[in-house]
Amino acid sequence: MPSVGPEGSGSAGSVEPAGDLAIVLHSHMPYVEGFGTYPFGEEWLFDAVVRSYLPVLEVARDLTMTVTPVLADQLEDAGVRERLRRFLVEYRIGSAEADLRDVSEELKPACAAEVERYSRALELLDAAGGDPLAPFQRAAAEGRVALAASSATHALLPLLATRAGLRLQLDAGIRSHRRRFGWGGGFWLPECAYEPGLEWALAHEGIEWFCVDQSAHEEPLAALRPVATEAGPVALSIDWEAISWLWALDGYPSDPAYAQFDGKSLRGMRLWRVGGGEYDPAEAAAAARRQAGEFLTAIAERLRRYAAERGGPGLIVFAIDTELLGHWWSEGPQWLTAVLDGAAAAGVRLVTVPGALEDHEPEARPLRSASWGEDKDFSTWDSPPVADLAWAGRRLELRLLHEVRRSLRGPRAERAARELLGAQASDWAFLDRRGQAGDYAWQRATDHAEALYEAVGCDGDTDPRMRSLAPDMTLAPLLEP
Repeated sequence: MPSVGPEGSGSAGSVEPAGDLAIVLHSHMPYVEGFGTYPFGEEWLFDAVVRSYLPVLEVARDLTMTVTPVLADQLEDAGVRERLRRFLVEYRIGSAEADLRDVSEELKPACAAEVERYSRALELLDAAGGDPLAPFQRAAAEGRVALAASSATHALLPLLATRAGLRLQLDAGIRSHRRRFGWGGGFWLPECAYEPGLEWALAHEGIEWFCVDQSAHEEPLAALRPVATEAGPVALSIDWEAISWLWALDGYPSDPAYAQFDGKSLRGMRLWRVGGGEYDPAEAAAAARRQAGEFLTAIAERLRRYAAERGGPGLIVFAIDTELLGHWWSEGPQWLTAVLDGAAAAGVRLVTVPGALEDHEPEARPLRSASWGEDKDFSTWDSPPVADLAWAGRRLELRLLHEVRRSLRGPRAERAARELLGAQASDWAFLDRRGQAGDYAWQRATDHAEALYEAVGCDGDTDPRMRSLAPDMTLAPLLEP
């Protein structure tokens, strides 16, 4: 853990910058729209919107956010918007208000905090016209954040079987992002999964920068300078040491004052502390401010160390899942607000990734195969425990490519391609290996596979759509030589 800095480092004034901090928030949800509710399914999506995306986007500035196409596909769906608002009003605000009437006196402050959280989310949602995608678009249009694209359904790109399959994921994802947000050339590699040579495929699609995790292969301070690739795109190595201050088991979210993620009332409200006993919102808020100060002090120290050793300013790329802030870690948006408010006073300059690349010259150094997953390799998605999913995905891709290049066209081909994209999501193997969602992930991947074979083998036409998944997809990448 970093050394402790003074609480209130977000006070007015600033000092000479020690270096630059590029916060990258990765926003992603697997395709759960219409596929189950409690405990597995679109409730994940709804909670991510109301607890993470809305409060984070309210305060976000001078940072970079990804919006995966599969997330945007779901947020764009009219049915999702209607169900999201009903979920928020009935199952979150209504439940919190019911708990507030029923719980003991010592738990009422915790209940009141939940009522306030969800009521504010409703205000933000209604201000956006009920459109959960609009706050992303507005933040980008106002210049508060830079948005980055990703592959269509968060497939682990190094595991795809063919160049055509890789192009399908990249092309559909970039088309989606460009239509909704425009595009500045930034791209999030799902799971930060990279293998040497991938940058050439990225360059072919016009990608200018992407993030990698090289922490298993180079000394820690090396991450503070971008990497020039021969193909052209710049690789930004995320600073895993700084990320671990949050992500480790004893990281910031484990503070005893914070709300337990699993310590919920029967109606789903978070009423108890990590350290035991009733949750105190004021104490938790103070802990978030204190830890923001600790974080900024440690970031500044790390940047000064780099400058002293390397003779120039460093760039820390701090990448985490957006959903960590608010959904998993209730106080995460408060912590982020304090970090943003206190950065200048701590001697840390906040920059977007595009802004950082204007001031930090990349250096040529080798990149190794890696991910930000367990053991920094691909084993979470390609190992004996998930071998059935890994090999099935490759077989599906080869089968579709064979059928399309032989004669399959029209609605059947489009439907089969969308089912392939759905099956390729990295989320299914991740959830299956960790046993976090029963058989939900395995069944979802299996259902996509069955639907692909049905589309390929049916005699008549079929609906080319797969609910709202990948509306911008084209089959062109599968037809190119």
